[in-house]
Amino acid sequence: MKKNVYSVLSVCLILFIGITANAQNITRGPYLQLGTPSSMTIKWRTNSATSSKVWYGPSPSNLPFTNTVSGSTTEHEVTITGLAANSTYYYAVGNDAGQMTQPSNDYYFKTSPPPGTPQTVRAWVLGDCGTGDGNQRAVRDAFYNFNGSQHIDVMLLLGDNAYEDGTDTEFQAALFENMYEDKIIHTVMWPAIGNHETVTADSPTESGPYYDIFTLPRNGEAGGVPSGTEAYYSFDYGNIHFVVLNSDDVGRNPGDPQLLWLEDDLSNTSQDWIVAYWHHPPYSKSGESDTNSKETKMRENFLPILESHGVDLVLVGHSHNWQRSYLIHGHYGLQNSWDPNTMGIDLGDGRLDGDGAYTQNSQSEGTVYLVTGSAGKKTGSITDPHPVMYHSQADYGSMYMEVTGGQMDVQFIRDNG
Repeated sequence: MKKNVYSVLSVCLILFIGITANAQNITRGPYLQLGTPSSMTIKWRTNSATSSKVWYGPSPSNLPFTNTVSGSTTEHEVTITGLAANSTYYYAVGNDAGQMTQPSNDYYFKTSPPPGTPQTVRAWVLGDCGTGDGNQRAVRDAFYNFNGSQHIDVMLLLGDNAYEDGTDTEFQAALFENMYEDKIIHTVMWPAIGNHETVTADSPTESGPYYDIFTLPRNGEAGGVPSGTEAYYSFDYGNIHFVVLNSDDVGRNPGDPQLLWLEDDLSNTSQDWIVAYWHHPPYSKSGESDTNSKETKMRENFLPILESHGVDLVLVGHSHNWQRSYLIHGHYGLQNSWDPNTMGIDLGDGRLDGDGAYTQNSQSEGTVYLVTGSAGKKTGSITDPHPVMYHSQADYGSMYMEVTGGQMDVQFIRDNG
């Protein structure tokens, strides 16, 4: 199908009033994981071991259904199944003694639409967000002001989600406590792992705080081909197929399981859009993507597979800034091998109010690459941008993506308007 992609830089004001959902004995969450058209996983932490129970139903005042997990724990995880697709449910969490959250309009979740549904999908994309400081909160506040009361369908985390070492305490500050707690009660987080998480996490064994905190699809539960691991995975939402890769601590060479799975997964999707994301950028400023082996491996080994299967958009972090490419195809070598005449599909600005949106008329006609790694950290000025990049800037910010049918709109939301 014909698809339009364009990117704009947004100017916004900062205005936010924080709302924290506090409940006695709950010290983390609740937060949503692994949403599908027919199921949702809800997780939370308590300061003492209890049973785990979720109430849910069509309104805050009508929660007739329950799901209980027996046994006492401080780390609670309840998966609700048998849900209707593309539907809103309200919920409360607690234990056999009663509810520990007060039912309200804030405690809800939406099941995914059936794959292929061309309805509007809204995503909030956060790269390198996990500082747990005022800079991260300023980025959050700017996005909340921009977004208003719109429901966000998915939160995409591009790695380095908890500085400096991905410890449980750092995750608490970076995601759960005075940070995103009022968003993650009704929007699922879908993370990629970054190099700071792998200080304390190990992907081959799927151990450490990152793997304890997140529940991710290893068996194709949310769409896509089963990866057999939470280290990399895929999922569907509406008419978008999302592919989440590991650029840090699993094999990234031809013949390695991750690449074999990627080829299989992309060969078996019929979604209108394909969005791939991971941590290390294949193209970045100042020649970094020529010298960092993690970046060169992603470019040399993964991009040919992604582009041959028609991936429309690639999202990465690691470089603490915003960089957006032209619509390109076939640039897998060093920076000096870039040839705009043969690799540049559309060298316009990609803006509806400029040269016009990038338009694709065939399955594999070009990909846009976005570095958005400044949701918590920021580099200095960019004096040597990569030649594939139409625009580069060093500002704190996050990214908003909206897909409706055959059009994708992307905006960078700065922290300071």
